[in-house]
Amino acid sequence: MSNIRNIAEAEAETSTGVGKGLSGTSRRVGIYLGVAIGVFLIGFLPMWMKASVNASQRDAAQRELRLSQMHGTLASAVIDARRGEYEPARQTASDFFTTLRTQIDAGSGSALTAPQREGTAPLLARRDDVITLLARGDPASAEQLSDIYVSYRKAVNEVQVK
Repeated sequence: MSNIRNIAEAEAETSTGVGKGLSGTSRRVGIYLGVAIGVFLIGFLPMWMKASVNASQRDAAQRELRLSQMHGTLASAVIDARRGEYEPARQTASDFFTTLRTQIDAGSGSALTAPQREGTAPLLARRDDVITLLARGDPASAEQLSDIYVSYRKAVNEVQVK
């Protein structure tokens, strides 16, 4: 009888040992997989956060660049008109007004903030008069462009300072 009991105990230990081996192996694989995912996330999260910060800095720099380009275009038109070079001034002023219209119409995707868009929108009403004066070679166009330049700077810079 003790022989049968020993065989039964041996079978129980063998079957239990095999069951523990499989669960131990699968548990070990699960732990390794969990550790691998943890290590991945530990490496991924700081990179993702840094990329997010860099993207926002890039967007801010692009916005400032667009504003600077618009400012430079208008300043160039004013200088050309003051020098009596009306055709280049007309072309440059037209480029400025086209870009300004695009930025105002872009809404939240614009380089201009909402208050800046509101401040610069009235400048578009003077577009046709200034372009006509420049096309005629009228010296009064230089003064008109200078006024637009001052108004543009006031509208854009006043909002940035606040």
